[in-house]
Amino acid sequence: MHRLQLHYTLSRDSSPALLRNPLIDLLQAVSSQGSISGGARALGLSYRHVWGELKRWENELGNELVIWEKGQRAHLTEFGNKLMWAERQAQARLAPQIEALRAELERSYALAFDNSVHVVTLYASHDDALSRLREHALQGDRLALGRNSGRLHLDIRFTGSVDAIRALNEGRCVMAGFHTLLGTGPLTRRSYKPLLQPGQHKIIGFAQRTQGLMVAKGNPLGLRSLQDLADQRARFAARGLGSGTRVVLDELLIQAGLVASDIISDDHTEPSHAAVAQAVAAGQCDAGLGIAAAAQRAGLDFVPLADERYHLVCLKSALLRPGIQALLHLLKTPAWKSEVATITGYAALQSGEVLSMRRVLPWWDYRQEKSHPIDALNH
Repeated sequence: MHRLQLHYTLSRDSSPALLRNPLIDLLQAVSSQGSISGGARALGLSYRHVWGELKRWENELGNELVIWEKGQRAHLTEFGNKLMWAERQAQARLAPQIEALRAELERSYALAFDNSVHVVTLYASHDDALSRLREHALQGDRLALGRNSGRLHLDIRFTGSVDAIRALNEGRCVMAGFHTLLGTGPLTRRSYKPLLQPGQHKIIGFAQRTQGLMVAKGNPLGLRSLQDLADQRARFAARGLGSGTRVVLDELLIQAGLVASDIISDDHTEPSHAAVAQAVAAGQCDAGLGIAAAAQRAGLDFVPLADERYHLVCLKSALLRPGIQALLHLLKTPAWKSEVATITGYAALQSGEVLSMRRVLPWWDYRQEKSHPIDALNH
């Protein structure tokens, strides 16, 4: 078994959180350019260096990686293609953990280099706009965050929606991120109501996004609904219990008159939207529920099913903290709202506004609670 070593670099530039491997970079360049010389030019390296590295890796791994003949396009061997596939799958599945690792390192360095930086620790359901927000905050200046504010660093740890709110209540973070369908149902109420209390928690508007079926290009099975999944016994990649998207799926199943076993026939679960998309792109399953942006990145088709709100929540006592105030200010800026609009399937929705929990989460109806005390006790 080959062992891995991980390295990271310090840079002023913003870039996606990826674990880079020089061999995979070489294979990608040669495959896309169709020749070793073209791959070398794309990487800014010499032909001799790339050729020597490929030979060294072939000796190290005991397998051929590239096939090339004079006058013909270079292409990867079956083993080379399997390496590329394995790396893409691992990157997709580990994206939340990689983001969390980078966030922890950046948090430490932010404090080391600038004692005036505001660090906001946020546990949240994995979300493209939140990842973009962290980069946006790092690039922002003091004017964007408020005239009297320092720099803002978002220490984001991606986890399931339920676990994120629990982390907030246990004091492991100062803010949490979760999402619910527009017009929430009984499962959403049962999942989140015990964790959130009016007067103690404050809901902050963030974004609206679309969830739907991620399917292969061209939608070869013609999947348009959850009922189609059940009728065709399509292979479905589900999210794990405790994730916000699993709660959304279960609500949609109730609306369609279905149960989970109608579409989930095995234990195939994935940890994020990106991982579900990669599973569909790799042909491991026929469909999965996720966001449009993840489908687009994986080259998949997307069938919209429902719109949802992505919420931020903090304790009332934390609202006046400088870091939270800087974040609220940033969320209200036109620059950030324009940034959200560039993400497929997203729109800023009451971004940065402190909202009424009763209006956003309609199960908090005090009149209903008083008229149905038994129901209140059961939940």
